[in-house]
Amino acid sequence: MALTLTHRFVPGTPGAPTLLLLHGTGGDEDDLLPLGEMLLPGAARLSPRGQVLENGMPRFFRRLAEGVFDLDDLRLRARELADFVSQARQEYPMGDEPPIAVGFSNGANIAAAVLLLHPGTLGGGLLFRPMVPLVPQPLPDLAGVPVAVLAGRADPLIDPGQSEALADLLRRAGAAVTLEWVPGGHSLTRADLTYGAQWLRNAVGVA
Repeated sequence: MALTLTHRFVPGTPGAPTLLLLHGTGGDEDDLLPLGEMLLPGAARLSPRGQVLENGMPRFFRRLAEGVFDLDDLRLRARELADFVSQARQEYPMGDEPPIAVGFSNGANIAAAVLLLHPGTLGGGLLFRPMVPLVPQPLPDLAGVPVAVLAGRADPLIDPGQSEALADLLRRAGAAVTLEWVPGGHSLTRADLTYGAQWLRNAVGVA
């Protein structure tokens, strides 16, 4: 089967979970592979490239302006990503459980959209610097799905209310959400890595 998105797949140790790595604007399928290994050594890693170009930089969906999303395109791309994950689970040794998304910025936003629009596709989400991508009606049933929202206290791009609103939205859908504030701005910090690694170990039941 020819998979629909340009991507990289790195097998994990037998029985290990799979991380779906979703880059930020301007990244590609290689961007978060080292991060995935640092966060959860031995996990399988599936890393697609966003298909939308903004000034030559790959993204996972279109935006109309900074912080203003093209919701029709977002829904389309979320469906495409959900279909890609389903195809990849048939193509690669990814285990019996859905992958956990690890997304940064634009990648975190598309991960949140997939959680909200296509429940069951992902087993959870570690979302670095996300915003509310959209508010589906009705809300999905995400009972018990683990999600971590990691927000920067001095992030110049994302209002703190956005992080809190996303955490609240996911909680209202039933997800088991933690909202963690880390020092720094929009870029990842050592605190993100430390907290994210511990959260992932807890989420997948690794001591």
